[in-house]
Parts: sequence; C-alpha cells; structure tokens
Amino acid sequence: MFTSPFDQNKRKFKENTRCIFVSDMFVDQYTGGAELTSQAIIDSCPFEIETVKSSEVDLELLEQGHQLYWIFGNFAGMNMELIPTITANMEYSILEYDYKFCKYRSIEKHEISEQSECDCHDQMHGKMISAFYYGANSLWWMSESQMELYHDRFPFLSEKENVVLSSVFDDKFFYRVKILKEKYKDVPRSGWIVLGSASWIKGANIAEEWCKDNDKDYEVVWGLPYEELLDKLAQAEGFVYLPPGGDTCPRMVIEAKLLGCELHLNENVQHAKELWFETDDPFDTEAYLYAARNRFWTSIRSVMNYVPTIGSYTTTRNCIEQEYPWKQCIKSMLGFSDEVVVVDGGSTDGTWEELQEWATEEEKLSVHKVERDWSSPRHAVFDGLQKAEARTRCKSEFLWQMDCDEIVHENDYDKVKTMCKNFVSEIDLLCLPVIEYWGSSEKVRMDINPWKWRLSRNKKNITHGIPKLLRKTDEDGELYAAMGTDGCDYIDKDTFEIIPHGSFYTQEVHNAKIAALNGNKEALTQYEMWFNAAVDQLPGVHHYSWFDLSRKIKTYKNYWSKHWQSLYNVEQEDTSENNMFFDKPWTEVTDKEIDDLASNLSDKMGGWIFHEKINFDSPTPHLTISRGEPKIMSDD
Repeated sequence: MFTSPFDQNKRKFKENTRCIFVSDMFVDQYTGGAELTSQAIIDSCPFEIETVKSSEVDLELLEQGHQLYWIFGNFAGMNMELIPTITANMEYSILEYDYKFCKYRSIEKHEISEQSECDCHDQMHGKMISAFYYGANSLWWMSESQMELYHDRFPFLSEKENVVLSSVFDDKFFYRVKILKEKYKDVPRSGWIVLGSASWIKGANIAEEWCKDNDKDYEVVWGLPYEELLDKLAQAEGFVYLPPGGDTCPRMVIEAKLLGCELHLNENVQHAKELWFETDDPFDTEAYLYAARNRFWTSIRSVMNYVPTIGSYTTTRNCIEQEYPWKQCIKSMLGFSDEVVVVDGGSTDGTWEELQEWATEEEKLSVHKVERDWSSPRHAVFDGLQKAEARTRCKSEFLWQMDCDEIVHENDYDKVKTMCKNFVSEIDLLCLPVIEYWGSSEKVRMDINPWKWRLSRNKKNITHGIPKLLRKTDEDGELYAAMGTDGCDYIDKDTFEIIPHGSFYTQEVHNAKIAALNGNKEALTQYEMWFNAAVDQLPGVHHYSWFDLSRKIKTYKNYWSKHWQSLYNVEQEDTSENNMFFDKPWTEVTDKEIDDLASNLSDKMGGWIFHEKINFDSPTPHLTISRGEPKIMSDD
C-alpha cells in the first residue's frame, strides 16, 4: 500500500539473474552480424542472463543491478552521461564491434565525411569512451587490427585484459553448414554473391563494379531470410566483399568461407590475415569459431569472480525406523550447499518432527511434507515423484541429488564447488563416483555401477521419473516401469526422454572391471587403481545401503521386495524359489538367520547382486579405497 502505482511497470530483474547484456538491438528487432554474435553469446551463457536495450539503461536500472555483472555490446542508444556512474560502481566487460570512440564509428568514414583525419580520440566523446573501456574488467575485440588501432590511440587500454574473440556462431549454424555442404557436394558451383546494403561500410557498389570489370556472373543479395542466404552461399562460386573502411570481422565473409566459396577481399576485411582464418583447412577455422562461446564465458566467469549457487535435495520417510544415516547425509550437503531441500513422505517415526526442529535452527535447510498413498499398488512410482518434488523447490543454479543413505566426504566439498564453477557448457548432467560399502568400510563393491547421476543444472525441463521407452500402464491406467530403471532417472518433464549426461566411466574401464569380476587379478589391480584415482579427483558419495548387511536384508524382507513388485507390476509369491537369500519363504526366516547370513556375506563375499541365489563357492571380488570414511560418521 506504500508503493507508488507508477512503480508497477518498472522493470525488475529475475531473482536468479547473474548477468545483464546491453545492446542497441537484439535479433528479434534486427538480424545483423553484431546481433547474431550477441545472441549466440547470450544463448550459451552458463547462468541466468537478461537482455536490456541500451536506451532503457538509467540510474534506477543500474542501481537495481549494481550487484550483477554487465556486458556492453553496441551501446550508441545509451545516455553517455551514465558512463561515470557505471565506471565507478559497476562490474562489467565490453564487447566492441566497431570503433565507438569515433563519432562516425569508422575512421575512414570520418575522413571522407569531414575531409580531415579522425581526431575523435582527442575529443570529449573519444575520451569518455576510452574511460568507459578502461573501467571494464575485460575488453573483447572482433579482430587483432581493431584492438591494435585502439591501443595505438589509447595505449593505457593495453593494461586491461584484452581478448580477440571474432564473430560468434551458435550450434544451429554449424549444423546448417554441415547439412548444406553435404546437400550440394556434387552440384557444380556457379555465380558470385555480392552483399547488398545501404550501409557505407559494406561497399556494395564497389563489389558490383569488381564483378562487372572481371566479367563475373553475380547476384546481389539483400534482406533474405538467413537460411536462404546460407543456401545461396553453399551453391555460389565465390563471394566478393570490398569494404571502403575497416570492417572488424564481417560475419558473411566467414559464412562464405565455411560454405566453400572462393573469396575476393580487400585489406579492410580486418580478420582476413589472422591464423584461424587464413588457412586452407576449413576445420581449423570451424574449430576456432566453435570454441569462441566457451572461451568467452570461461573468461567472464573468471573476471566476475563467478561463484555459482548450489542446491542439494533428498527425500525421507521413516528414516529413524529404517536406521538410515539421514542426519549425516543432510549435514554433509549443508557443508557445500547454499540450500538443502528435504521432502518427507509422511514419516510416522519422529523423522518429520526432527526435520522441522532442525530447519528452525539451520537457515539453509528447507523441509516439506508431501504425503502420498503408500498403500497404493503403484507406490514405488512415488519414489521418483518425491525426488521430482524436491527438485522443483530448489532455487540454485546447480543441483546435487542424493539419497538419505549417501554421504559426501568432507574432502569433496570444495570439489563440488569447483566443478560447478567450471561446469562443461555442452552438458546439463554429470555422473560421479559412488563408494558403496559391503558389510564394513573395509570392503567396497565393484559388482555395481561405480557411478550415479548426481550433479545437474537447475533447468525447468529436468525432472525425475520413468524414461519414455520404459513407461507402462496397468489395466487401471496406473503408471509402472519395465525393467531397466529404478523409476528415478533424470528425464525431460515433457517428453520423458532421458537427459544426456557426461561421464568419467569409459568402455576401457568397464572392460577391465568385467575382467576383474571374472577372476583376472591384474585387471582387478588396474581397476582398483583407477577407482581410487577417480575418488581422489572427483566429488562423489559414500553409499551406506549395504554397510549394515543385516539391516539391509531385513528391509528387503519387509519392504524392498514389495517395492520392486510394485514398480515393475509383477506379483511374486513368497516361496523358497523366489527368495534369493534363503531356501525358504520369507515368512519362515528368523532374525537370527538373517544375522548369520549377513555375517557370512560380510566375511566371504565382496558383494552380490540378488537376481539369483547366493553362491558362496563363487565369491565376488571387492575394492579397497585409500581414503577413509567421512569424519561425519564418527561425530556424535
């Protein structure tokens, strides 16, 4: 009630925004070379970014975003009187497309227009621009010649971090190039292309005159849809481009080269002599350009002291009764996370009450109760739904998921943070090591996957559940799963397709593991060395599911056998044939028998996958890790 009604239409940055990109125009308003480069950079940003037109920048907007990182592209529409405020108060970088210190944005055009050499660098406008550039954390240029010209007029700018970027392209462009080259590989090329433009710098008339003087069959292209333009370049014999003044890194020249055109250029095409472009191997050019986006954001993250936010989430239900190390699990996540979200499924053993009390004392801990009908025939599907529910309540940029019997070692806290800061831009999900104990901390299982999906970007399309190819419905229309999933995979929330992931586990390592399981001692030694190296280098979890074998077998008897029947829609009678632990029905198994079996399994085996009866005559080998248990397990 105390807010002015006129404030309601004021722009507000989103809560998770980390970066602001300023430009005169964007691709939805004008499809120029600078705008396409800006959009490719914006689309590849590894964190939340917003765009602002330069004409919209004012003191109020700067104040609202003073803790954010700003990137200035073309900014002719910005009020230049704001520059002192920006340099004094903001963290920012500048992406220079032309020559903004010159009032014509071109030295040659200045000379032609005023019949005198450009002296803008000595005038107030040029000095204001140079001060703006000197206040930046980093300066990004389109060509080496452009950067050198700036440094010649403003030598102090060489003290800054200067990077030559060139034009930037998105994945769709590289895919189009590949498709077009394949499409026209057997079609004879013909004709030359001239870029038609009213812009003085593009030199359209000069290019036409060259074509006429050299008897070239040519076509002037102007205002074509982008896909149609690329299609023409893919069929043309050549492309002529003769700007009358310095053009820093004309995008169409690069497009023509990658699409196989012969090029006729002049010295004003400023990137033409750079190593990445002046090569006979188009792969070198393409590789350089493809890496530009990652090169840009890696550097930006460095100068902005980028520290991504990390959220962790898990689910609970009657953890006290199940004797899970759930408190240690949550404490370990609090050790590296900005927020920890716990969704409880309706505990009746005191777990929920303890979570509530804990959340009042720990501001990073957020707990929520989401009860379901756990008596439902398809209750096992709820496991993935609970994880999905916890995930939706996280606000951080990166998310770490684990179950309430998994714990992160204290040595891995900083590794998680570092991994988020340097997260590979091409992927959204990483799998990481799992140390799964067998009977004690002395034995680590090698008969299971040594990895699990663990760390991901917080994207709205990512959730947990049953993948598309394994989704089934029963006669009542209720969802269940085919074999091959635990119901908690990372999937797209709309298509149910599996989210692709990055992995440290290779086919070569897998082959060594299989050989070791089949008795190859040398392979066992090599695999154990590899696993220890993976644990030392990468963050992961210590999994306590099979640490207490007696407890695990009892929960299998009382819960897990029902869980898998529910998930896979199978009915399994309680018979000796269906009991993989004992040669008798579960109803006849005593706690003493379970304890004795657990002792034998711990002593004589290194693991066992209970899809078949236990065979003590064929003991499973195990691993030993040099790193001890997390200290949190020995804390009071």
